[in-house]
Amino acid sequence: MFQKTVTDDGLRIITRSMPHTQAVSITLYVGAGSRYETEDIAGISHFVEHMCFKGTRSRPTAKEISETIEGVGGILNAATDRELTFYWCKVPLPQFKIALDVLVDMILEPTFDPDEIEKERAVILEELAMTYDVPSYLADLLIDEVMWPEQPLGRDVGGTRDSVSSINRDMLIAYKDNHYVASNIVVSIAGNIEHDDVVDAVKLLFRGKLSVGHPTQMIKVQDTQTRTSMKLETRKSEQANICIAFKGVSATHHDRYTSDLLSAVLGDGMSSRLFLELREKQGLVYDVHTTSSHLKDCGSFITYAGVEPSKVYKAITLILEEFHLIKNGVSQQELHKAKEFLKGRLTLRLEDSRAIASWAGAQELLQDRILDLDEVLSEVDKVTSEDIERVAKELLVAEKLSLAVVGPYRSERKFHKALKI
Repeated sequence: MFQKTVTDDGLRIITRSMPHTQAVSITLYVGAGSRYETEDIAGISHFVEHMCFKGTRSRPTAKEISETIEGVGGILNAATDRELTFYWCKVPLPQFKIALDVLVDMILEPTFDPDEIEKERAVILEELAMTYDVPSYLADLLIDEVMWPEQPLGRDVGGTRDSVSSINRDMLIAYKDNHYVASNIVVSIAGNIEHDDVVDAVKLLFRGKLSVGHPTQMIKVQDTQTRTSMKLETRKSEQANICIAFKGVSATHHDRYTSDLLSAVLGDGMSSRLFLELREKQGLVYDVHTTSSHLKDCGSFITYAGVEPSKVYKAITLILEEFHLIKNGVSQQELHKAKEFLKGRLTLRLEDSRAIASWAGAQELLQDRILDLDEVLSEVDKVTSEDIERVAKELLVAEKLSLAVVGPYRSERKFHKALKI
């Protein structure tokens, strides 16, 4: 079971005891991400995350930060997403306190050295360029632009070249001060350690240093799509990369797990319908898969495929046919297989202390609750074949279909024909 303590200033501390492991994983979750950013500061959450690794008052260089963790065999990293930023560390159990000290130091006392800001700006601009150089990454970015035009969900989490180039030190500090406040941070820890010991250690390190503020609220999603839409990026390439997407459901929606099972049946794994039809039977693709993603107030249902350019129209047609066929429902055998697949993958993933800490921290920050594994498995088991049929009919509709294509094509005309638009 997870244990939770809320400090007087609103900081949330979550722990999960794992007596069988000699590792401990620490994650610090912050409610800051691309959905909190206006266009002029796009990418600032990601920029702040990078700068927290560049030096603190007590550890002035990136080398001192990384060596403290790597010197004991630990792993240190971070990531920024649409709705959160998280910093994580995994170390041998005896090194718990030093690892916690490093993470807390990084988010409390980053120096934002002007020279390091300029160095890191160049690194981030190269990171953005990499997205545009890799066709599969670009397809992922394009599908977001098609689904969520002119809003944060449709932008690269890292921002744009223009926005990143214009962010200065004062903006970074102001953004961090606004979002890195006690009520907007969750400390989640999993390992062979007692909850009270964790609470004492966390309180000692923070010592009331976190501000008690009210961060800027997330920018709400706007869904104005009323017809099939697409976007083409012309690239000279040996493979076409396509994403076919529909609007999905939120993380707290009652059909969340039905959507996940629909995704599993269609395109999750080598025994899924799309993989068997497009790769094994037709030999059209190397990779085809479907993902069902859930955010606070919305979601997405996306199928990706990498296709030989001359076969892309046939591949799209076959994918759409599978979407149509699944609206007729699934057999009990197929539903059972999908449930066991989903439950098994989740169970295996949560064997690791880092996965456990991340699981709890993200749920607490975004949903103010934590479902344990057994609760989720129970929800998955409740889904019926009738639920799958109903959700397929509700989600997989033409007016909410979006297509992104990266490949050697000059015109969208044939894609319109394949989509019947």
